[in-house]
Amino acid sequence: MTTHQELEQALENLESTLRSVDLWNTARPEPEAFDSREPFCVDTMALPQWLRYVFIPRLQALVDARAAMPATCQVAPAAEAYLKDSRTSTRVLVVSAIAEVDRVVTEG
Repeated sequence: MTTHQELEQALENLESTLRSVDLWNTARPEPEAFDSREPFCVDTMALPQWLRYVFIPRLQALVDARAAMPATCQVAPAAEAYLKDSRTSTRVLVVSAIAEVDRVVTEG
């Protein structure tokens, strides 16, 4: 399996996980929210919004184009911090799914 195929599977799993814990159905941010210069658009979006409307689409675009992967990806720690007060099961599922994306990108 190629890195791009592996990443596509990891992204599908992340989307499925976000749906299963009810973090997928987030409002689309206003267009100016995408202009943020902060990591993860923390000043303009909630993490689930950023995952759905920025992170997943950008990585899917790399998959579709069979483009080079970023040198590193470390989103799981941000998700862990964001979900620190969530139910343990939700936190574990989401952070694990994101950690898999991080791993595929970084090792790819």
